[in-house]
Amino acid sequence: MGSNMLHITNGDSLTKRLDSLELDGDLVIWREMLCEGPTLKEVGSQAFIDARKTFLKDTYNIPAADYENKFVSELKKLSEINMYDEVILWFEFDLFCHINMLAAISYLIQHKNTMPIYIVCSGWVKGEAQLKGLSELTDEQLLTHYEKKIQLAPEDLKIAHHIWQLYCDEKPIELKAEIKNSSNFKYLSSCIRAHIERFPNKDTGLNSLETNILKLIDLYDINSVKQLCGYALNYQGYYGYGDLQFNRMIKALKPFFRMKDGQLILNTKGKNVLDGSENYYDTLKDNSSYGGTHKYSFLYNPASHELIKHS
Repeated sequence: MGSNMLHITNGDSLTKRLDSLELDGDLVIWREMLCEGPTLKEVGSQAFIDARKTFLKDTYNIPAADYENKFVSELKKLSEINMYDEVILWFEFDLFCHINMLAAISYLIQHKNTMPIYIVCSGWVKGEAQLKGLSELTDEQLLTHYEKKIQLAPEDLKIAHHIWQLYCDEKPIELKAEIKNSSNFKYLSSCIRAHIERFPNKDTGLNSLETNILKLIDLYDINSVKQLCGYALNYQGYYGYGDLQFNRMIKALKPFFRMKDGQLILNTKGKNVLDGSENYYDTLKDNSSYGGTHKYSFLYNPASHELIKHS
């Protein structure tokens, strides 16, 4: 690949595909999951790196050395960003990817780079019934997406940087207000809505993803946690979570279901969640955070779609 343009990709799978297509330019892989855990505004600062290492080690037992090898080493490649004429961001429609994308854009802005920035984003594809990730596209579809890449306007970059700042602050209510803003980020509003619903439901204490897992147990004949994780992956909408995240979530939800005759079924607590008759906020409450906001510091009101500061 040449050096006049830089591609920032959302992971190894897509990077291998782009290598096979022999597009011009160099590649940097953004291997992070900034939709969970603490984040700081100054992406790549030592404080940012230390906070992420601690979170990933404590939550997912990911060694600090792995983080250095998989993320920090790639980020260091961006120190020579000014040698490129343009940057192409390859990120998907979901919340997982969008938070990473916002961080990448904020990093570029923080380093005062002025070259054109383009985005290639997957999602709805003509003729397809479901949203598609970039790696799920055919070579022809990938190339078409690339040919139709969108140059981000100054206002787009300003919006992305501002949303990243809000995400890193304890300002989810202000972040929700950004849903109304129009931009070249086609799926950003949907991702913000999904993020807002990650806060505990004021009536049940469980968030949208947790409640959906219990609904899957109620709706389908599921005979193992592994199968449940597969269903959760397939029926998660705009979140983009992976196995690691869902397995952790399922483990936390064990007070709400059990195994009977080889099948997972809801217990009384699980049924209470689905009919909204009991609140289990205290059962699940932990130190989880989304950027700069503690998960349990706000409640989601499904009737008004508003967030409420928890007293």
